[in-house]
Amino acid sequence: QVQLLESGGGLVQAGGSLRLSCAASGRTYSNYAMAWFRQAPGKEREFVATISWSFDITYYADSVKGRFTISRDNAANAVYLQMNRLKPEDTAVYYCAAQPSMGVPTTAAAYTYWGQGTQVTVSS
Repeated sequence: QVQLLESGGGLVQAGGSLRLSCAASGRTYSNYAMAWFRQAPGKEREFVATISWSFDITYYADSVKGRFTISRDNAANAVYLQMNRLKPEDTAVYYCAAQPSMGVPTTAAAYTYWGQGTQVTVSS
């Protein structure tokens, strides 16, 4: 079992920045992909970004490409999401996800382990 704990959410003005962190604990796999998803009120959970175990593959949703950066620290069992030039439409609960995989899955159904989420609110 893998436990994921997100932190770093909050309230920020449009154009500002936030950095989300996700710490993994428990049984950790030697090769697994980690990702960020988000869910706004009344909407389905959507993919934001993913990164492979080996760091050499990242993939972003078109809506965040060029503004968000995903990174990870395998020694610390952590993944991060740097969010710049935030927009009101980025407002959502952000979830960290993990899955034993050599690739970079981009669908929520592909991930087994989830955190409880952290709220990000961007005011206009």
